[in-house]
Amino acid sequence: MKKTVFFDIDDTLLNTSTFAKLARESAIKTMVDNGLPMTFDEAYSLLKEIINQKGSNYNKHFDVLTKTVLGEENSMLIALGMVTYHNVKFALLRPFPKTTDVLIYLKSKGYKLAVISNGLTIKQWEKLVRLNLHNFFDGVVTSEEVGFEKPNKYIFDEALKKMDCEAENSIMVGNRLDTDCIGAINAGMSSILIDPNITPKEIQKIKDDNLDIKIIKNISEIEDLL
Repeated sequence: MKKTVFFDIDDTLLNTSTFAKLARESAIKTMVDNGLPMTFDEAYSLLKEIINQKGSNYNKHFDVLTKTVLGEENSMLIALGMVTYHNVKFALLRPFPKTTDVLIYLKSKGYKLAVISNGLTIKQWEKLVRLNLHNFFDGVVTSEEVGFEKPNKYIFDEALKKMDCEAENSIMVGNRLDTDCIGAINAGMSSILIDPNITPKEIQKIKDDNLDIKIIKNISEIEDLL
């Protein structure tokens, strides 16, 4: 049976955290420059609170921001924020160095490739398409699609079923020990953790619990590992 390698998307295939932060900062600056009656720091702090409350997949953060500040939604400011956010995001959207090379290598070795991602299905597909990575993957499974988020075992079980593969022949690659790796282990898979900042305490927990998790610093090390 072919082995399957499952990937997380955000901060595994691309640096989502950095581009999202810069895009939000640019959007807030544009809104403040065009009449939002707050300082940049005040408005950005409020936006972060809204994101924490509503979740990153909520699509009306700027609507809530203007209504909170002005007492009503301001269509012009919302549009300025949204357009600036998306323009900056798409300008910065790049895969990590070597991501494409690693996917080409795994395909050449006969691995099936798939995605397991917490997020909205269309947004995750959009990232893969914009990065020109979509053709590498034989399947994409999202939390929106199955109704459960990682680390819930169900999303991994559904991904295994969709890919018609066995857990013991499958590997999960991600940047989160708690969601990507522990979730995969609980589903009977092995895992690769990409985390240059993993703590000694986390490393010790992996050893103490005898977890089948390999730790690497960046995605390029997968070639040597597999």
